Amino acid sequence: GKVVGLDMTRDMLKKAEENKSKLGYENVEFVLGEIEDIPLEENRFDVVVSNCVLNLVPNKDKAYQEVYRVLKPTGHFCMSDVVLTYDLPEKIKNRPELYASCVSGALLKEAYIDSIKKAGFTNIEIVKERPIILSDDKLQTALQEDELAAFRSKPSPVLSITIKATK
Repeated sequence: GKVVGLDMTRDMLKKAEENKSKLGYENVEFVLGEIEDIPLEENRFDVVVSNCVLNLVPNKDKAYQEVYRVLKPTGHFCMSDVVLTYDLPEKIKNRPELYASCVSGALLKEAYIDSIKKAGFTNIEIVKERPIILSDDKLQTALQEDELAAFRSKPSPVLSITIKATK
C-alpha cells in the first residue's frame, strides 16, 4: 500500500519528510494543499483519515466534497473531530485560544453530519463520542464569573466524535 499525507504548510511537510527519512518509509508521500481543494486526482484512495482538521476548515461542505471526490467507489473515511450539541456563546466563539483548541470553529453535530450527507456519503456511523470539558482558565479569558457559572450549569456543548462513512 501507499500513504499520502496532505498539509497546507511547507513547514509541516518538511517535518513529515524528516520523520519519513528517520523511519525509513518508502511508501509514503506528502503533498502541499488544502482539504477544500485537494490537488490529487479523483477516485484515488481506498481510505481517508483525519484527526481534528475539519472543524478548523472554513468551508466544511467543500472539504467533504473533496474527500468524496478523491475516494474510490466504495472507499470510506474515518474522521475524529470536535462538534457541538448547542451553539457556543459569542464571547467564546471569538477567542483565538478556543479556535486554536479546535472549539470555536466546530459545527453543531447535526450540521456536521448533514455536511457529510450532502457530499454523498452513506453508511454514516458515529463510532465514538465523548464530552470535552473546557478548562476554566480558557473560559475565564472570555466570560465573566456569572457567565461562567451559567455556562457550567449546563452539560458541556463540546463533543469529540469519531465518525466513518462510505462513498
